[in-house]
Amino acid sequence: MYIITLEDHPDGVFSVFDEAEDRVIPIWTEGDDAERYLMMMEDDEDYPPMQVVEMEDHVIIGACQDRGQKFSIITPDDFLIPPDDPEE
Repeated sequence: MYIITLEDHPDGVFSVFDEAEDRVIPIWTEGDDAERYLMMMEDDEDYPPMQVVEMEDHVIIGACQDRGQKFSIITPDDFLIPPDDPEE
């Protein structure tokens, strides 16, 4: 599984807001998809430098569940684009 974090700060995990304004961590099953998402974010100067980090699925999912953090598994069949505003 793959997540996006602040560059050189893997504890700064990237998240987006859902319709209820709750933070949701996108977790990609494919590294290429996470890299493409990151490339789209890098086109926007408002985003800080970020990186793709590979993690074992039980580690990242378990960490989210332990903290009550929402997450979404992003498969190759899903289409996800970064929000226009990094604060959204």
